[in-house]
Amino acid sequence: MRGAAIRAAWPPAAAALAFLLVWEGVVRAGWFPPYLFPGPIAVAAAFLENPPLVFSHTASTFGIAVIGYAIGAAVGLLVAFALHLSASLRRALAPLLILSQNVPTIVLAPLLVVWFGFGWLPKLALLTLVCFFPIAIATLDGLARTDRAMVGYMRMAGATRWQTFLKLELPWSLPSMFSGLKVSAAYSVLGAVISEWVGAKKGLGVYLNLMKSGYQVDNMFVAIAFIATLSLFMFGSVVAVERRVVRWHVDR
Repeated sequence: MRGAAIRAAWPPAAAALAFLLVWEGVVRAGWFPPYLFPGPIAVAAAFLENPPLVFSHTASTFGIAVIGYAIGAAVGLLVAFALHLSASLRRALAPLLILSQNVPTIVLAPLLVVWFGFGWLPKLALLTLVCFFPIAIATLDGLARTDRAMVGYMRMAGATRWQTFLKLELPWSLPSMFSGLKVSAAYSVLGAVISEWVGAKKGLGVYLNLMKSGYQVDNMFVAIAFIATLSLFMFGSVVAVERRVVRWHVDR
């Protein structure tokens, strides 16, 4: 088991190390001014100047991302189930589902602040809008791809619509559902940062804006590194759950 884990981990670790070495090499080659494009060593040094401050902002962003993702996932799944179970509801609301994604997030965020103030509500509303759509679409697609022959067999066996949904369609849709959950997990951190740009006292979005105002590019890279790390953590957490739930589909 440990050997398999090492074999799975070393390719991405080697790729990340190679990326950092190339990055540092480009900086040391003098192609860009260090104050505009600092290398990974300079970024690490900037982080070590005040780790508690960075961790404090990271914890705030992570908390918003997790709660917003949970709400968005719940809304996305409920919407997908409702539209799948009701054809008339699907015909009525499917266009609205698409239209909900036509307004750019960065444009919608200030409106939510105007409507709901500077608390958690506008941030969670924005994250819900960001996260629910990929989950709803992926789950709907998975439900629609259920084997029609198996559906017919369930009906011949006397299963009700609800029994067919729970025992056949829902398990069949799990791989697609988790694809949407993984995409939304990565988006959740981005949505949290955008929500912090327009109104927050703490968070990586706030930290990034502060460093930008002071032209502290190395600290901006610190914020970017932590945003990327949180996104990878959220994505990896969903992958770990998927490996336990969808054992017949995921290669372990």
